[in-house]
Amino acid sequence: MRKVFGFGETVLDIIFKDGQPRAAKPGGSILNAFVSLGRLGWEPCFVSEYGQDNVGRLIDEYLVENGVNTRYINRFNDGQSALAMAFLDDDNNANYTFYKNFPDERLQELPEDIAADDIILFGSIYASSREVRRSVVRFLEMGLERGAVIIYDPNFRRAHLAELEELKPRIIENINYADIVRGSDEDFQLIFGADRPEKVREIIDDGTKLLLYTQNTDNVKVLLNSLEASIPAERIEPVSTIGAGDNFNAGIIHWLLKKGTTRAGLQLLQEEDLGDMAGTGIKFATNVCLGFDNYISHDFARDILTG
Repeated sequence: MRKVFGFGETVLDIIFKDGQPRAAKPGGSILNAFVSLGRLGWEPCFVSEYGQDNVGRLIDEYLVENGVNTRYINRFNDGQSALAMAFLDDDNNANYTFYKNFPDERLQELPEDIAADDIILFGSIYASSREVRRSVVRFLEMGLERGAVIIYDPNFRRAHLAELEELKPRIIENINYADIVRGSDEDFQLIFGADRPEKVREIIDDGTKLLLYTQNTDNVKVLLNSLEASIPAERIEPVSTIGAGDNFNAGIIHWLLKKGTTRAGLQLLQEEDLGDMAGTGIKFATNVCLGFDNYISHDFARDILTG
């Protein structure tokens, strides 16, 4: 079976609404996607770090229970597992405050068993941070050399605008590694000042990358070579939008695996395929917005597996 690897941060999300804590869930953009993929039986391999403390043990047990391979988790004693306070606004979008205490030596163990057409997902500020950059590049170089499908989600937040000058060269380097780039209109506006997917494509590549451009409650646009597809988002009353984009990514990976789409096969996709791929991502994202979980529900996973 093709393997799925993800490189990302782990936090415990404590979710507040109207000034009161409503839920506490293991989080982080790649983790959110991988719990969903684990519930679908894909056994994704998560490359991350958290402590040997009570929070780390809670997260570790949760990942194992949900089918995530934790072989490449770097556990540490010198420091504490990260916390994220997520404050939901009137539209149930989140603003975050983070609490982090990491050791000096980080992410020493990385996968060595990446093979052709395996899938790598990485992204967020974590993938561009100076502290883990050497490990990120080593991981991506290995994936590139061995012919993996590499998916990048910049997931850039307004709170990091003051760091953009430092981060932007690394974000561009991350894009250059990727076969598929999935980002929101806000991501690309903040990073590049680009307000249209066509403009984004002009900036990031020569048209051979698969670009998935999400627009909150508006259409998702998919661009590849000369092809373009536009798929409407589903209209719902969200409970929480935490994890929506992350699980859109999970839906894309699930689609690639179910269809058997290889790295070379990406260039053979047709407009109908692009629409079907984006539609799967939308379904995953919509399900996550219906509750306080950061991942697709068990019932939704069962429906996908039996449908």
